[in-house]
Amino acid sequence: MIYHCIRFSIKPGIPQEEIAAALQKMGEQGGVIPGVKSSIFGADFGGDYDFGAVSVFEDLESYEAMMNHPSHTEMDRIGLPMIEKFVSFDITDDPDPEVGAKITAIHQRRFDKMPDIAELVSDLDEYSGSAAPGKHGK
Repeated sequence: MIYHCIRFSIKPGIPQEEIAAALQKMGEQGGVIPGVKSSIFGADFGGDYDFGAVSVFEDLESYEAMMNHPSHTEMDRIGLPMIEKFVSFDITDDPDPEVGAKITAIHQRRFDKMPDIAELVSDLDEYSGSAAPGKHGK
């Protein structure tokens, strides 16, 4: 299983109605994208982030399908310009010692195919995780 986790904070000055529309769309992602075994999205407590999400996948193929699904890429194009800081990480019980590199490769292929998404991620004030352009996972 792969648990894909994100945490993010909204930039100051973003109109509340834009935030509300983006958050509603974000909350609908789990039910729209095939391969998502389960998901949760909501307020993030206990840190410096406003919101968080966890999506669960059975395998790397489902994970990659989600990363490239049109609904997910649309959400990135809408939401990333509103985000001030973002962290993405994955937790897995996969015993393959290369699973981290494989997850990083999924993100790199995505950035190679969608340079606008890579640019949106690179433009964030603060971004960390295996999906960060130019960074490599364990």
